[in-house]
Amino acid sequence: MPPPRRRLTSLFALIGAIGACLNVAPLRAAEPLTFNRDVRPILSDNCFQCHGPDAANRKGHRRLDTYEGATAERQGFRAFVPGRPDQSEAWLRLTSVHDDELMPPPEAHKTVTAEQKETLRRWIAEGARYERHWAYEPLRPVTPPAVKNESWVRNPVDRFILARLEREGLAPSPPADPATLLRRVSFDLTGLPPSPEAVAAFRLSALDAQLAALFSSPHYGERMASDWLDAARYADTNGYQVDRDREMHAWRDWVIRAFNDNKPFDQFTIEQLAGDLLPNATLEQKIATGFNRNHILNEEGGVIADEFLAEATADRVETVATAWLAQTFNCTRCHDHKFDPFTQRDFYSLKAFFNNLPETGKGTYAASIRRNAPPMLRLPAPSAEAKLAGLEREREAAVARLPALAAAQSAAAQSAAELQAWEQRLTAASVVWIPAEIVGATAPNLDLPIDASRRRVQISALENRVNRITLRVKASLTRATAVRLSATGPSEVSTFSFHTMSTTAVVNGKPARNALPLRAAAAADSVAVAAATLLVDQDRETRLTLAAATERPAAVVFEIEGGFVAADGTVELQVALDGSESTGPTLWEVHITAEDPALLAPNAVVAAAGFASSARTAADVDLLRAHRAFQLPAYRQLSDRIATLAREIRRTDDTIPTTLVMAERAEPRATHILMRGAYDHPGERVFPATPAILPPMDPAWPRTRLGLARWLMSPENPLPARVTVNRLWQLVFGTGLVRTAGDFGSQGERPSHPELLDWLAQEFIRSGWDVRSLLRILVSSATYAQSSRFTPELLARDPENRLLARASRFRLPAEAVRDSALAVSGLLVPTIGGPSVKPYHPPGLYEQVTAGTGTTVYVPGTGADLYRRTLYTYWKRSVPHPALLAFDLPFRETCTVQRVRTNTPLQALNLMNDPTYVEAARVLAHRMLREGGADSAARLAHGFRLVLSRAPRAPELDLLVRAQARSQRAFATDPAATAAYVRVGATAPDATFDAAELASYAAVAGTILCMDEAVSRN
Repeated sequence: MPPPRRRLTSLFALIGAIGACLNVAPLRAAEPLTFNRDVRPILSDNCFQCHGPDAANRKGHRRLDTYEGATAERQGFRAFVPGRPDQSEAWLRLTSVHDDELMPPPEAHKTVTAEQKETLRRWIAEGARYERHWAYEPLRPVTPPAVKNESWVRNPVDRFILARLEREGLAPSPPADPATLLRRVSFDLTGLPPSPEAVAAFRLSALDAQLAALFSSPHYGERMASDWLDAARYADTNGYQVDRDREMHAWRDWVIRAFNDNKPFDQFTIEQLAGDLLPNATLEQKIATGFNRNHILNEEGGVIADEFLAEATADRVETVATAWLAQTFNCTRCHDHKFDPFTQRDFYSLKAFFNNLPETGKGTYAASIRRNAPPMLRLPAPSAEAKLAGLEREREAAVARLPALAAAQSAAAQSAAELQAWEQRLTAASVVWIPAEIVGATAPNLDLPIDASRRRVQISALENRVNRITLRVKASLTRATAVRLSATGPSEVSTFSFHTMSTTAVVNGKPARNALPLRAAAAADSVAVAAATLLVDQDRETRLTLAAATERPAAVVFEIEGGFVAADGTVELQVALDGSESTGPTLWEVHITAEDPALLAPNAVVAAAGFASSARTAADVDLLRAHRAFQLPAYRQLSDRIATLAREIRRTDDTIPTTLVMAERAEPRATHILMRGAYDHPGERVFPATPAILPPMDPAWPRTRLGLARWLMSPENPLPARVTVNRLWQLVFGTGLVRTAGDFGSQGERPSHPELLDWLAQEFIRSGWDVRSLLRILVSSATYAQSSRFTPELLARDPENRLLARASRFRLPAEAVRDSALAVSGLLVPTIGGPSVKPYHPPGLYEQVTAGTGTTVYVPGTGADLYRRTLYTYWKRSVPHPALLAFDLPFRETCTVQRVRTNTPLQALNLMNDPTYVEAARVLAHRMLREGGADSAARLAHGFRLVLSRAPRAPELDLLVRAQARSQRAFATDPAATAAYVRVGATAPDATFDAAELASYAAVAGTILCMDEAVSRN
C-alpha cells in the first residue's frame, strides 16, 4: 500500500482534485498542447537531469523522458496518470508546499513557473501523450501551405513564412531597396561589398543574373569556407603551450575549391571523413581528410601519449556529432546523456570509427617530419622535388667514393713512415686538456648552480625545447684549438640533447659579434663524428642526443677551425647550447686544448694505435684507417661536402609542403569504454556502431569511417539534412530555424517553423545535396528580400524576428568587416589560397604570450601578405589575432557552428586605431581625391558610396563636409602629427596631395568605415 499523502494545500493541486471529483474536464485552449512544443522543454530543463536517460544517476528509479517510464508504477505511484493530474505523482510533487516532497527540490535551484505548471496540468488532463523528439523523427513529405496573399510569394519558402505570419495577424515588410538588397546578398554569398558600378546597374528584375554572378565568383567559396573552418576548428598551429606551427592550408584550400565547384554535400562529407578509404583515392580526396586532423596536438615534454590519444579521438567524435548531427556528444564521454537518448556506449562506439589512426597521441617534431605529426601527406612541389633529387644523387655519388678514397689514402700512408709516426705520436703524447673555469652558467630566467671548484655546473631536467644554456668559461692559454664538453650522469643513464651549439670568443668582457667556426672533431666512443656535427650545423630542425652515466661520461669535441689566439694569455669563451632537453641531472665540465687538432681522437682509436701491429684485430686496423683517412685533407673535404649536401637535402625537403591527413593502421586498435572518461580506466571493449536512437547502418557498408560517412549522408538519417539546411538558413537570415544550431537535442530550441525545416531538408536531398541550389532558394525568396526596418508593433510582438516579418539586421562577421575596409579602399589582394599570411599585429602582444624568443617573434608580412582576405590570416591558437577576436571570431580549439554576435567598445577601438583600418581610411581618401571630383562634397559622397553602397542623405553629407573642413584646419596646425598619421601602414602616402588635406579626408573616411551601417548587414 502506498504511504499516506500529506494534505494537498497547493492551489493548483486543489483545483485539479476538485475538477477530478466533479468529473469536469479542465479548460482547454483553442489548440491542444503537444509534448515536443509545450511540455518537453519544461521537463528537460527541470526534470531530465535526475529523471532522464542517464540510468546510472537516475533518482528514485523514476524516468520522465519516455512514456513507459513516466507511466510505470513505482512504489504504488505513477509519475503521470493520463487524464488524472490529481493521481499523478509528478504533478503532486510539483505543486507540494512541503520542501521534502517538492520537485524540483529546493537544492536544485530550479523554478517551474505558474504558467508552466498549468501547461503540465493541462497536458496530463489531455492524456499525457508523449512524442518522440522532433529531431529524431524521420523526414516526412511536407506540402507548402496555402496563403491568402499569393502575390507576395516568390517560392515555397515564402508560403511557410507567410502562413505563420497570417496566423499571427502580421504582414510582411515591404521589399528592401535594390542597393540594400544587392549589398546584403553580396556580403552573404561572397563576404565582400558590391562595387559602385554593380550597385548602379542592379535592378530587382535582374536578381537571377546577379545571383549567378555571385555564385560563380571565386570569392563565394571563400565566404562559405569561413564558416566551415569554424566547424573544423582550423588553425595554423598545434595548440597547447608549445603551439608550434603546422601546415594545413592545403586542406583549407580544398574546402574553398569544393564550395566553388559546388561539390555535393554528401560527397563533401564522405571525402572529409573517409576520402583516403575511397577506391583509388585521389590526392585531393586524401587532402580532404584533414578535417579530422585540425584538432589540437600536445608537443610538451611531459605528455602522456595515451591521455592525449584519448583526447584526439574524443574530439573527432564530438566534432562530427556537432557538425553533422547537432548533438552534444561530449556529455556522453563520461556517462549516459542526462537529457538526450544517447549512451556512453554510443560515444565510444562512434569513437571506434576514429580510433584506428596511426598516431601516438603526442605531437612529434623532428627533422624528418618538420611541423606536421604523422600521418601526413607530401604535396606536389616539382621544382623542389627536382632539386632534391639532384642533391640526393650527388650525395649518393660522394658517399660511394668515400671507401675508395679512404683505402687509397690509407694504402699510401701505410707505405710511408708517416703512418707509424702518427700512431706513435697519438699514443705517446696524449692530448692535454686544460679544465676551464666556469665563470657563469645560465638558462632562461635561471642561474645554474656551479660547484665550489668552479669546474662543474649542474644541469637538471629541462623539458622546454626552447631552453638556451649559456656557459661562460676561461682557461690560462694563449691559444685554443678545440673545446670538449663532457657530462657525468647519476648511476642510471641520463640523456641530454641539443638542437645547435655555438662558441664565441669573449674579448674585454663582451662576446664577439660572430661565433667561432667549429667542426665536429671527435666524440665519445658511442657517438659518431657525423652525429656530433648536428650540434654545429646551426639547424634547429636537427637534434643530437647523448647518454651519460657515472662510469661512462659522455663527451663531444669540437675543433676551432684555424684556432683562436688570446692576446692577454687567457682564453675566454661563451658556449651556447640551444634547444636543450634532459631526462635527469648531469654535471658538466668544459676543457680546452691548444694542441694539434690532428691528435684529437676517440679513446678507441687511441687504444688501437697503442697495440703492436701483430696484436691488432681487423676491427682495430679498420678503425685506425678510417680515423687516419678522416684526418687527411682530401677525405675531410669530401666528408665535409657530404655533410653540406645532407643539410641542403634536409632544407630542400623542408620546402616541400605537407598536410595532415587521416589513415588506417594495419592492425586495428581496440576501443574501450573509458570509465568516467579517464584514459587509464578502460572498461568493456566496443566496436564501431552508430547511435541506437537513429536509423541503423546498412549491413553492406564497412564498419569504417567510410561506412560512417555513408550512414551520415543516408536519406534515412533525419539529422544531417536538417542540421545543414539550418546552418545555411543561419548564414543568410542570421539565426537558424533552430536557434541552437549546435544542439538539436532536448536542451536545444524547437524549430520556429518545423514544417519549413523539413521541407528544406527534403529539398536538399532531392537536389542531390546541392548547397548552391538551396542557397539560391533562400536568397531568391520574398522573405529574404524584405526591408530590415522594424516597427514598434514588430518590436513588441517579435523582438528577435523569429517570425521573419522583416529581414534580419546583424553585425557582419569578423572577416567581412576587415575585408570590406580593404576592398573599398582598393587595398584588397584577391589571390585565392596559399599559405597563411601575417597582417599587422599589436606590437609586443605575441611575444608576451610566447616568451618572445627565437621563432616565437611575430614578424608581419610584407607587400600583398598585408592585404589578403582575412580567411588567410595566420591563426595561432595561443595568440589568436586580437582584432578578429574583438569581432567574435572563435578561438577554433573546438568545433563551433554558431558564432556569438556582440557590439562592444573594443570593436570601435579596433576600427579607429588598428593599422589596417587607419591605412585603409587613408588609401580610401586617395580614391576620394582622385576619383571624386573637384569639391569636397563630391569627394566625400564618392567615398560614402564606396563604403555603404548608397548616396549620403543631405544631412549626412553636410555633416561630413563640415567634419572634413574642421579636420583639415586642425591637421594644418601640427605638421609632425599629420605626417605620422598619413604614414601609418606599409603603403606610402601620395606626395602630390597636401598632407593636411589628405589627412582630413582620411579622418572622415575612417569615420565612414566606423559607421554602424558599414559594419552591419542590413
